[in-house]
Amino acid sequence: MRKVLVTGGAGFIGSNLCEALLGQGDEVCCLDNFATGKIGNLLPLLQRYPERFRLIVGDIRKPEDCRKAVEGMEYVLHEAALGSVPRSIDDPVTTNEVNVTGFLNMLVASRDAGIKRFVFAASSSTYGDSKELPKTEDVIGRPLSPYAVTKYVNELYAGVFAGTYGLEYVGLRYFNVFGRRQDPFGAYAAVIPLFVKKLMAHESPVINGNGEYSRDFTYIDNVVQMNILAMTAENPEAVNQIYNTAFGERTTLNQLIGYLKEFLSEFDPEIANIEIQHGPNRVGDIPHSLACIDKAKDLLGYNPQYSMRDGLKEAVRWYWENI
Repeated sequence: MRKVLVTGGAGFIGSNLCEALLGQGDEVCCLDNFATGKIGNLLPLLQRYPERFRLIVGDIRKPEDCRKAVEGMEYVLHEAALGSVPRSIDDPVTTNEVNVTGFLNMLVASRDAGIKRFVFAASSSTYGDSKELPKTEDVIGRPLSPYAVTKYVNELYAGVFAGTYGLEYVGLRYFNVFGRRQDPFGAYAAVIPLFVKKLMAHESPVINGNGEYSRDFTYIDNVVQMNILAMTAENPEAVNQIYNTAFGERTTLNQLIGYLKEFLSEFDPEIANIEIQHGPNRVGDIPHSLACIDKAKDLLGYNPQYSMRDGLKEAVRWYWENI
């Protein structure tokens, strides 16, 4: 039984990590301030695993909350952050406070508590204006948003703490993660749940640009696999590294809409006939994103089980049954 702290554990990715860790017998502590996380994501786990799962309502911007959360823990999976490029453009100060100051607070608390390994959510936004495809971990460009800056700073800080204090880390550059529990509501909803919600309501999603921008959409179960591999890796060469966390396949927004209409029309045939609207390109967006996952395969034994289409089928079924 490992003792694992999941920050942001009430969120989309964090709650799936909590569920997987508890399912394999670990003891889990969740730290969340519910700024974006949902208590509904945790209630089934709190009821099912009362002896091995506890919740701390706290904020990573408060060092005392971070110290309380790491007490008695062995590993940290740091998911707490303010996501969304548009949110960071609207409010760069709060994004920096959470994503940089909060991250630093967690590093300090983890160092002082003797945490064995600090695994954290990095971001494909770090690649910025780099035009290289596929994206390889050692070639990045200039950040295009405040959010991208904060996530790159996280990588730099983790490297400094490893070199200066000996705190082991693994950073996972997430590529457009989607799946069950990703919130379709709110001003900064991600593209897949937002499109699903619109189509289910017989409304047209608005595609930014001509729809030929592409992303490496990554199903949540692949991300869970990567986190557990990063936490448990015993190969010394695998730690203190940054890894792409993706499937390694590119899908355009036009293709995405086509898949969503195909899968949703199995539940509601009228969805297949919904006309799609287009709007202007979004500020801070990169045109194309595709990950090379060779490094994760070689050093961590990563073997993603869900293609974009397979994951999307699962996600659509979940949304149809739950929203």
